This record gives sequence, C-alpha cells and structure tokens, in this order.
Amino acid sequence: MPYLETVTDISPENLSRYDAVIDVRSPAEFEDDHMPGAISLPVLSNEERARVGTIYKQESPFRANRVGGALVARNIAHHLETALADMPKSWRPLVYCWRGGMRSNAMATILSSVGWPSGVVKGGYKTWRREVVTGLEHEDSLLPVRLIDGQTGTGKTALLQAIAAAGGQVIDLEGLAHHRGSAFGDFGEGEQPAQRLFESCIWDQLRQFDLSRPVFVEAESALVGRCRVPRRLWHSMLAAARIEMRVPSGVRADFLLSAYEDIIRDKDRLMEALAKLKGLQSKETLAEWQALAEAGDYRALARQLMERHYDPLYARSRKRREDAPVEVVSLESLDDAALKQAAARLVSGA
Repeated sequence: MPYLETVTDISPENLSRYDAVIDVRSPAEFEDDHMPGAISLPVLSNEERARVGTIYKQESPFRANRVGGALVARNIAHHLETALADMPKSWRPLVYCWRGGMRSNAMATILSSVGWPSGVVKGGYKTWRREVVTGLEHEDSLLPVRLIDGQTGTGKTALLQAIAAAGGQVIDLEGLAHHRGSAFGDFGEGEQPAQRLFESCIWDQLRQFDLSRPVFVEAESALVGRCRVPRRLWHSMLAAARIEMRVPSGVRADFLLSAYEDIIRDKDRLMEALAKLKGLQSKETLAEWQALAEAGDYRALARQLMERHYDPLYARSRKRREDAPVEVVSLESLDDAALKQAAARLVSGA
C-alpha cells in the first residue's frame, strides 16, 4: 500500500527523519535557493518549465497540464532509472516543489507507489522561504553576536575557523558568501551564491544554535561582495560586543600573502582588483602598486595596501563606532597553535 504523508514540520529534527530531501523544481530555481541539504531532481528543465508556462498563458491551462504531465512523467522515469536506481526499499524521501502542488505530488506519488514511504512539504519551498524571512528580517530580537574585529591581515577568518573547531558557534559570512569582503575578495568569477541562498545558509545555522550562548561573527560591512547581510543579523552585529585582534604588521603581510595566494597567482585578477581602488587612491599611488605587482614584489605590495589603504579605512570605521573592544587578542604569530590557543580561551570564557 503506497504511503504518502503531508509534512508541515521542517525543523532540523524532523528533516533528519528522511534519507533525502528532493527539490523537483527547475535547476534555475534550485540554484537561486533551496532547502538545507536538498538534492536537485527536477521534473521539468528550465526550458520545459518556460515552455509549459507559455502554453498556460497563451493557449490554455488544460493543454499546459497535458504537455507538462507528459514531460514530468518522462523526467521522473529518467530519475528512477538513474539517480534513484540503487535506492533500497527502506529509503525514505521528502519531496518539495514551489508551492507543494503538482510537481512535488507527481514525484512523491510515484515514489510511494514504488514502495518508498514518501513525504511532501506542505506549501513547498515557499514554506521554507517564509521561515527564513521571518527569522532574519521580521524578528526583532537581537542575536547574541560577538564580533571578531581587527585590521586587515590579522587572521579574523582563521580565528573564526579555530573557534568553530573548539566547539564555538560561528557564522562565517565570508565563507557563506564565497567572498573575502574587499576589492581582493572574490573567490573566482561567478562563485557567489544568490541572495536567497545566502540567507538560507545563515538561517539554517542560526536555527540550530543555542541562542543562550554567543555566536561569533567577523566584523563585516553590510555587503559581503554582492551578498547583503540580513537585517536581524546586521542589527545584532552593530550592537555586538567587539573582540579586537592585534598582530604585528610584518606577520599580517605574510598572512595576506598566504590568504590571497590564489589572486597572486593570477596577475589579471590582481590587476583587476587594484583597478577597483581607482577613485579611492591617487593615480600615482595606483601606478606604484601596479608596478610592485608587475615586479612580483607582493610582500611590499601587501604592506603598502595595509598601511596606506586598509588601515586608514579601519581607523575611520572604528572612530564612527566609538566603542572600546571588550577584549583584545594580541598574537605574535598566526600559526595554528596560536590561533587554537586564542580560540580555546574565547570559547571557554563565553
């Protein structure tokens, strides 16, 4: 007897009951955003979805349903013969589409008919999106954020990673945004997630945290690359206690060479990043820095960028904030041992 359930609870605990969360929307919809851990098994391709939508608007809903039904059946058959061919009898999937309608019910009905106990998310992706927007934009209570702050090259992201390894609660905005938050920050062409997916990743972490404990976040601007920090988190960051990292300039320069090694290896990307500083620095200064890049004197370039560009920016931003750090982490090295020790101290004192 086929077993098909309607699911209203999309908490992490309930989602863990399922062996797979299947997004049957088009690949473009999936790329824009999806539920945590979902896999993409579209029942309509991008082109097929557009074609059915055109028929619906220009001809009739009945013909759109007939054409779409044939395409959906064909695509589900393909998934059964490929991605799902080796799933055991005990396998338990949860399926969703845009609104929890025709696409997800078609897939789940066939999966349950095969013998796999299947669920359909009531309201589909829109149920998940509603939860994200409520939690990150409409909820006014501040999150227990502690900001990891400091000048460029002080290893803030590395410390965050060490805090996470030590058992602390961390939101790595740069990691989630695939961007290091500066003119030199992109991880490669076209790699940043869509805004909605960025928000989903943040909310999925937050909803699993114990909010009676601190959440460590690196001090960032409201935009990390092109990704906007959601309102509730941003307001929490503005109000948060600040932990300031202080590291000697020589150590910072060496750390930058390691952290930005991918850009150093790609001279075109490096020159493109320097060009973004036009208007912020004089033509003479930019020419000097471009000459250092051409000569391969990257350590001198790193120190110049720190001392003449990023350190003054940092000083101005701290002056606007007008608050003293609640704690200062002074490190003479940014090696693993130093970061691990600092992280353990912060987590134990939290």
